[in-house]
Amino acid sequence: MECVIFIGIQASGKSTFYKERFFKTHMRINLDMLKTRHRENVFMEASFQTSLPFVIDNTNPTIEDRKKYIDLAEKYKYKVVGYYFEPDYDLSYARNEERQGKEKVAEVGIRSTLKKLQRPSYEEGFAELYLVRSLYEDFEVREITME
Repeated sequence: MECVIFIGIQASGKSTFYKERFFKTHMRINLDMLKTRHRENVFMEASFQTSLPFVIDNTNPTIEDRKKYIDLAEKYKYKVVGYYFEPDYDLSYARNEERQGKEKVAEVGIRSTLKKLQRPSYEEGFAELYLVRSLYEDFEVREITME
């Protein structure tokens, strides 16, 4: 089974990427949708208990943010795959400006996440890591090799 962890600032295309690449194969676990960590934990536990692959579709900017997911996935013998959405502040800002209502993130939130963003590494426990470049309407994906 597979646990996919997205890493990137708000409006970097993570949810769109999920819909294009994982919608038919992986359950989406997203705090914007679930609202609380308790609900997130319930969905993760259900995934583990039913051997369902899933995607953590949150910003996950720091090593510490990602650690809890990686530790749990390893405990349940899931392969952990990371997708690092290369930050492009201007593009994310433009995308965010197109959002309406609660989907729109305050600019300070995007800047704050960008400041905290730590590039993922294999040392964290990822079996595979990919760099995702958003081309606004499409994505370029390449594997990050171990250094």
